[in-house]
Amino acid sequence: MNDVVIALFVFACLFGSALLGSYVRERLPSHHLSDDSVAVVKLATGLIATMSALVLGLLVSTAKGTFDTANAELEGAAAKVIQFDRLLARYGSDTQGIRNELKHNYAEVTQMLATRDQQQIAKLDSPEVIRRSESLQRQVESLSPDNDDQRSLKTKALQDMDSVFAARWLTLLQADQSIPSVMLVILVTWLGIIFGSFGLFAPRNGTIVVVWMMCALSTGATILLVEELNRPLDGLICVSLEPLVHTLERIGQ
Repeated sequence: MNDVVIALFVFACLFGSALLGSYVRERLPSHHLSDDSVAVVKLATGLIATMSALVLGLLVSTAKGTFDTANAELEGAAAKVIQFDRLLARYGSDTQGIRNELKHNYAEVTQMLATRDQQQIAKLDSPEVIRRSESLQRQVESLSPDNDDQRSLKTKALQDMDSVFAARWLTLLQADQSIPSVMLVILVTWLGIIFGSFGLFAPRNGTIVVVWMMCALSTGATILLVEELNRPLDGLICVSLEPLVHTLERIGQ
C-alpha cells in the first residue's frame, strides 16, 4: 500500500475515533461522566498513551537507523568503486576494457536509482544485472599478472568487488521495508482509544474539532515519516545520490 494512503488511513481512523467519542458523550448517562469515572478512564488512557509513545519512538528510531545505514552503504560502495577503478588503472592498459564496462554499468545503476521508481530499482536485482556484474568479475579473474605488483593489484581489486556486491545486496534488502501490518493495527487501535477519550471528555466545538484534526494529522505524518525512512531509495524521502554521481565522473580518469 502507498505510504501516503497509509498515513491518510491513520488520520481518518484517529479523527473518526475522536468524533465517535464525542457522539458517545452526548448519549451517555451523566453518572458515567462523574469525576471518579473520568479519573479512572484518564489513568487507563495515560497508560495506553505511554505505550503508544514508546512504540512510535522506537519505530522512528529504527526507521532512521535504516535510512542512515543505506546512506552509509551507498557512500561506502561509491568509494570502493573509485578505489577499484584506480587499482585497475595502476594494473595497466590490459584493464581498459574492464574500466569502460565498469563505467557503463555504473551509469545504468545510477540512472535506475535516480528515477526513484520502485519498479526500476527492483531491476537492480534482476538476473541480467547480476550476470553483467558477474561477467565483470570474471574478466578481472581472467587477468594474467606479469609481476608481483600486478598480482597484488588483482587480489585487491577482487576484494573491492566483493565489498561492493555485499553493500549493494544490503542496500537492496533495506530498500522496501515497512511497519508490520499487525504492529500497525495494534498501534492505530491504541491511538484510536486515546483519540476516542479526547472526544469523550471534551465538549465539541469548532476549536476542539480543529485540535483533534491537527493531532490526527500529526500522528498520520509520523507514520508517513516512518514508512518513508524505511524505504530510503524511493518515495518522498530518499538518500542523496551525489556520491554516485561524483564517482561516475571519476571513473575512467
